[in-house]
Amino acid sequence: MRVRAAGPGDGDALWAILAPIFAAGETYAIDPKIGRAEALELWTGGSHRAFVIEAAEPLGTYYIGPNQGGGGAHVANAGFATASGATGRGVARAKLDHALATAVTMGFRAMQFNFVVATNTRALDIWTRAGFETVGRLPGAFLHPKAGYVDALILYRSLV
Repeated sequence: MRVRAAGPGDGDALWAILAPIFAAGETYAIDPKIGRAEALELWTGGSHRAFVIEAAEPLGTYYIGPNQGGGGAHVANAGFATASGATGRGVARAKLDHALATAVTMGFRAMQFNFVVATNTRALDIWTRAGFETVGRLPGAFLHPKAGYVDALILYRSLV
């Protein structure tokens, strides 16, 4: 697997990964009916740096950027998406490892995930094993399409 910066020619590949995840409405607090252009702007726009992980084809993507501005700009935030059919192949762990190294290179002192849906146990397991701690719980903050109202978690890890 190889991780590289996403470029202008990656729109179709990114959308192919993001569209089914957003449409499922199970892991991101994003309108499941989000359109392609809006989704790509969300993923790659603003202060985000987006990456693609690939083998023979794109297997996943992530973005990284400051969690907040001003006095909170030293804490990174990231979002991760794995292509359907690529789960269980180490893609998520490879993305996280790359994101943590990139965060350090970019000068971030910590990484925080603001709204991790509690039913996203695969991600929670990977992030916990990577040293993230749950520092907050928002009871019933996410309306899961199958499980109903579930908690959202705030995870944090120092990088220094």
